Amino acid sequence: MATYKEIKGDVVETVASDPTNPGEGDIWYNTTTGVLKGYTLTAATWASGGNAGTARYICAGAGTQTAFLAFCGYPTPTGATEEYNGSSWTAGGNYPGSPKEALGGLGTQTAGLGFGGYNPTPVQSATNEYDGSSWTAGGGLNTARRRFNGGGTQTAGVAAGGTQSAPNADTVTATEEYNGSSWTTVNSLNNSRRSQCMNGVTQTAVLCIGGSQGTAPATETEEYDGTSWTVGPSTLYNISEAKGGGTPTGFFVAGGNAGGSPGIATNVYDGTSWSSSANMAVSKSAGAGGGTSSAGIVALGTPGPTNTTEEFTDAFNSTRTLTTS
Repeated sequence: MATYKEIKGDVVETVASDPTNPGEGDIWYNTTTGVLKGYTLTAATWASGGNAGTARYICAGAGTQTAFLAFCGYPTPTGATEEYNGSSWTAGGNYPGSPKEALGGLGTQTAGLGFGGYNPTPVQSATNEYDGSSWTAGGGLNTARRRFNGGGTQTAGVAAGGTQSAPNADTVTATEEYNGSSWTTVNSLNNSRRSQCMNGVTQTAVLCIGGSQGTAPATETEEYDGTSWTVGPSTLYNISEAKGGGTPTGFFVAGGNAGGSPGIATNVYDGTSWSSSANMAVSKSAGAGGGTSSAGIVALGTPGPTNTTEEFTDAFNSTRTLTTS
């Protein structure tokens, strides 16, 4: 077996304290603690979270892994709102009015936004704002639609794509920005789509990923910088109704309808390219998702409907004590 010196070209470094900026694969001996350490990769994982109170799909979500918001949904149209604290769900204020399924969501658990949707007809333009306990009416969309999503905050959000019909015959490119009271039409997506994964923590850094164009899959990635959309690389598989979250330099997307069935695959994006990551434990589609690639969440959805929750942690490098086991 080759020695560390033969592989790395040097003996193991001895130091009095751990280096502040180690590189992947670095190994050193800490003389103060008497411990051999290395900077190594920890694999991506999914972990089970608490079950929501209301099983559903085609719902909306907003927030982080430890402060998440899920609302509305189907098969029996519901305005149920639930809040997740990282381990369990509790009921929040019921979503008002008629949009109960296939609506968009963005923002945080204490400053969320719901918009558009469908129930039973026609497609809706209504917007509602959540303050952590109850919903109040906001300004309506300029383009009524369903099966779409958004990113950003309650006072600086963006929504794009969707369909204006049922069942899903058309797709649109329309993009709108919300300022806390009203929507303004801005530059459109380059590719029309519905049922896409769309998320972002700020209005100037939002990703729109995958989805469907009529009956055909949409695989393009588009990034919004607050002014216009730029087309990036395609996803590794055809996804519709997948969920995820993050930033344009660290994003995850999981599940969705790949080949017509709910899937378990996870892809991560580093700002340049997509790569495969750990699979979810349970196949899931058309649920609610958010957070970041280092602390993500996907909950509810089909098949079922289901009330299950899974939490995602992407692969990361860390300083670890090295042992013989």
